[in-house]
Amino acid sequence: MFTVTSEIYGENNYQTTRDGGKVVSKFRFVYPEEQLPGIRTDEDGDLEVPRPKRGVIELEHSEATELRLVGLQVWRGALLLADYLFSKKDEFCRKTLMELGAGVGLTSIAAGIHNPGRIYCTDVDLGCILKLIRGNVQRNRKLLRGTISVLEFDFLASKNDQSQDLLEAIDNSDIILAADVIYCDTLTDAFISVLDNLLDRGRQTGRPKTIYMALEKRYVFTLEDCDSVAPMYEYLVRQTANKPWIMEHVPLDFPQYFEYDRCKQLILIKITSR
Repeated sequence: MFTVTSEIYGENNYQTTRDGGKVVSKFRFVYPEEQLPGIRTDEDGDLEVPRPKRGVIELEHSEATELRLVGLQVWRGALLLADYLFSKKDEFCRKTLMELGAGVGLTSIAAGIHNPGRIYCTDVDLGCILKLIRGNVQRNRKLLRGTISVLEFDFLASKNDQSQDLLEAIDNSDIILAADVIYCDTLTDAFISVLDNLLDRGRQTGRPKTIYMALEKRYVFTLEDCDSVAPMYEYLVRQTANKPWIMEHVPLDFPQYFEYDRCKQLILIKITSR
C-alpha cells in the first residue's frame, strides 16, 4: 500500500513518543506578547527583560498513512493557520470559528487558546478521526479558553444530508478555516462546492462568512508541461476563476509562534463573497 508522510516530522524535534501504537508529539509555541505596562527594573536597578511565555499543544496523530487518511497527520498548513490565529487573537476573539477538514485538531485547539467562544472542529469520520480529535481536545483542555465542538462534515456528502447540528454550526459561524484539505481533483471540486454553500448560507442568513484557506504548493515535474508545477493549487485557481468570490493572498509577514519550517511554498488565501 502506498503511504505518505508529512515533511514536518523530519524537520523538527516534536519530542514524539510511541506507546502501544499511539504516536504523541508536542507542538511548542510562544504566546503573543501582551502589552507591557512599562519598563521595569529589579532591586539592583537592572532592566528586567520579559521572557516569552511558552506553551505546548500535545497531539496524538499518525506518522504515515495512505492518501485518503492524511488527516490523521499534521501538516504545515495547520501550523501556518495557527500562527495567523495567534496574530489576530484580538480581532477573532469575538467571532465564532469553524474549521473544515480539521485533521487531528491542531488549528482548532490553537484557536481555543485565545478565543473564549465556541469553535466548531469538523472533518469526515474516516479512521476514527472524530474520536481522535475529541481525545486531543481533552488532552489540551487546560490550555483552552473556548469550547470546541467536534462535528462530522463530509465534503462529498450532499448538503441535503447535513445534520441539524452541523447546519446550526454553519449558520452560527463567522470565520471558516481550512488547512491542506485538497489533494485530488475530486476533493477540490467538492471543497469548492462546500465553500459555495457556506458563502450562500451566509448571504441568506445575514451572517456573512470569511474563509481562510492555508495550503502548501506541492511542485512536481511533468512531461506535459516540461516544467515544475503545483497541480492541486493550479487546479483550484482554474476552478474558482469565475466564482463570485474575492480571493486575496494574505501576506505571510505575521509572526511565527509555532515551531516549523515556514517554507516559501506556503500560502494563505482569504475568501469572501462579492
